[in-house]
Parts: sequence; C-alpha cells; structure tokens
Amino acid sequence: MYQDIVQKIIELKNADFALREKLILDGKLSVGYNPEMEKLHNKNAGELEDIINQIGYPSIDKVGEEASQNAWIIIQHAIALPDFMRKCAKELEKAVNENKADPINLAYLTDRIAVFEGKPQLYGTQFDWDKNGEMSPNFFDDVTKVNERRKQIGFNTLEEQIGIMKKRVKDENQFPPIDFEKRKLEMEEWRKKTGWIK
Repeated sequence: MYQDIVQKIIELKNADFALREKLILDGKLSVGYNPEMEKLHNKNAGELEDIINQIGYPSIDKVGEEASQNAWIIIQHAIALPDFMRKCAKELEKAVNENKADPINLAYLTDRIAVFEGKPQLYGTQFDWDKNGEMSPNFFDDVTKVNERRKQIGFNTLEEQIGIMKKRVKDENQFPPIDFEKRKLEMEEWRKKTGWIK
C-alpha cells in the first residue's frame, strides 16, 4: 500500500469538495464552469497524472477503497482535459477487468466522456438541464437497454435516478439556465476549445 500517495489523493479530493461547498453557499455552482473550480480540477488532474505515471491506475489493491474512489472523482472532474480522461478510462477499464476497481466508476466515466464527445451514454449517469428547465439525463440510446446495463452493475433504474437528481438540485438550490440556447452554444464552444469535439 502506497501510504503517502493514499494521503495525497484524499487531500486532492477534499480540496475539490471544499471548493464545491463554498461555491454552493455562494450560489455560484450552476453558473457555467467556475474558473476557480476549473483551475483546481486541472491542478488536481496534473498531480493525479504524476501518481498514475508512478504507480499505474490507483486501484483498490494499491491505494485502498477510499483513495481509489477519490482518484476516480478527480478524474471525473478533469473535464477540460479530454486526453487525460480518455487515458484514465482505459486504465480504469483494465483495473475493473482485473476486479481491482469499481465497475460503477467506469460506467460514470464512460458516460461522461460520451456526453462530451456528443455520443449517446450507455448507463444514463450524466444529467443536465433540458429545454424545459428540468434536470434530465443527457442523450442515451434506449431506455430499456440503459436500464438493463444499469441493473448489471447494481444501479437503480433510470426513472428512480431521475427522481433523485431532481431532488438533489432542489436541495442544493441549483436553478436552470435563464437562456437554454445560449448555454447550449457556450457548451459547444467550450467542447471545441478543450478538444472534445472538432
């Protein structure tokens, strides 16, 4: 067990959550991608990449369950770094195939990458505001197939998850964008700028 690395990964995740909490309290979480948060996400990803280059994917056998989970959170949040996220998805897939990482984490990461690439998600884990101002799953292929895949890895149904997500945004005082089309265009621009799409 890499004890110093375990500690480092936990610290990175804690810094991320502390900033998120602060942004929720300031009412700044749902207003675009906060520059302060983007900076922290990129910094955390850089430090995690150094760790991955040193020990490979931070799987449960190497860093324990908590730090492995925290590493995945850092990867999920590195949304401005497509190459890093794709590389981590490959490493995570290997670890899952060897029963050394959580398949649920791979489902979330696979979906997140698909959404940014403009492809249908497989598990319906990624949500966003829709044009009616509702928190809804991003584009997916087929609800029956999605629910079958969700069941295979121990998820609830997509319908149950929609209820949970709607409650969460309400509890966190998050509101839909005032101008849905403007936000959509900004998102497209951001995806081009970061290299998710050409």
